[in-house]
Amino acid sequence: MWEFIYDQAEDLDFSGSFEVFSTASRICNAGQPFNVFLVGETGGTVLARGGYRVIPAYGFHDQAKIDVLIDAGGVHSQEMAKGQVLEWIAQQAKKAKLVTSVCTGGFLLAAAGVLTSENVTTHWEDIADLGVCRI
Repeated sequence: MWEFIYDQAEDLDFSGSFEVFSTASRICNAGQPFNVFLVGETGGTVLARGGYRVIPAYGFHDQAKIDVLIDAGGVHSQEMAKGQVLEWIAQQAKKAKLVTSVCTGGFLLAAAGVLTSENVTTHWEDIADLGVCRI
């Protein structure tokens, strides 16, 4: 399971889901259903919201096989302007069995062309903007 993080990603958006899935694997009696990793564009340190410094396990250039992709929310406008980020998301979405996002992470999925006719939502303050992004 890959969780994409980037500068200004919302701490709770990636830390919360990372904790949920890694704990599920830890307490599961039938093996380890999830192997959770953070991936960033370069694999170098990511400066999340509030100055939270995170070192992802992988960068775009060296990640392993993907089964689930989660896009974290946050201040995503810079990421939406990066063609290589949107292309990576689009390519990983084709390989993944499940693609999802937390909060405003849906904007990245929409900008990458992953969201087409699906019913989606985001933070209530951003719903109108997400509708425009999907057009």
